Amino acid sequence: MTTIVVSLGHEVIARSIEVDEVAAVTSRERPDVALVGLGDSSDHALDLIGEIVRQAACPVIALLETDDHAFVSEAAKRGVFAYITSGEAEQLQDSLAIVLRRFAEFQNLEGAFGRRALIERAKGILMERHAIDENHAFEMLRAHARSSNRKLTTIADAVVDGHRLLPRDPDAAGSAG
Repeated sequence: MTTIVVSLGHEVIARSIEVDEVAAVTSRERPDVALVGLGDSSDHALDLIGEIVRQAACPVIALLETDDHAFVSEAAKRGVFAYITSGEAEQLQDSLAIVLRRFAEFQNLEGAFGRRALIERAKGILMERHAIDENHAFEMLRAHARSSNRKLTTIADAVVDGHRLLPRDPDAAGSAG
């Protein structure tokens, strides 16, 4: 399989790796995708898949010589993005293209959820501080973002970060000085 990967113009970072080393290697090398072959031990392959996914380093494709439904089921639980059973270059290239696109979509969706959570936290802080409802809190964020020509998430981040520096009781600020 290494020959096929190289023939497609990709670089092979590690041909064989221990589970306790995979996080450091993927962190250092920053691969676009990890190909994990079943090899002699399905447990080893599953542990590699789990560790790479846990580190969110990159998507993982499992390489199998034959269909192994039990392995595929367990690999799916651990976060594998795809698997292939063929050693054909075209199938690998197609799988790579699909996996890379789906991983980018996953990261974009994950980022959107993170931005949404940040805005929700900022609204909550404003609601508490100003005794206003959710709509007014959102309007405060949006108005400030527009007037300062900055992104809504930048303003929300500033509110959340600034909130950490403020005392819990607004009246405590006057008595602290």
